[in-house]
Amino acid sequence: MYHNNIKQYRKEKNMNLEQMAKRVGISTGYLCHLERETRKNPSTKIMGKIAEILEKSVVEIFFEE
Repeated sequence: MYHNNIKQYRKEKNMNLEQMAKRVGISTGYLCHLERETRKNPSTKIMGKIAEILEKSVVEIFFEE
């Protein structure tokens, strides 16, 4: 089952949606959909960039509950 912790880790870094999306290189809307899990299966490139910015592993963000 797909699950992610983007929002939790983003808030721990004190970043808002706009700041995070800009750093990842995606739209704010797309990031919002990823956080809400209404869009799933981001590319490995996007997952890697999110993990890098949040200083977590891809597994921690996208696969651990």
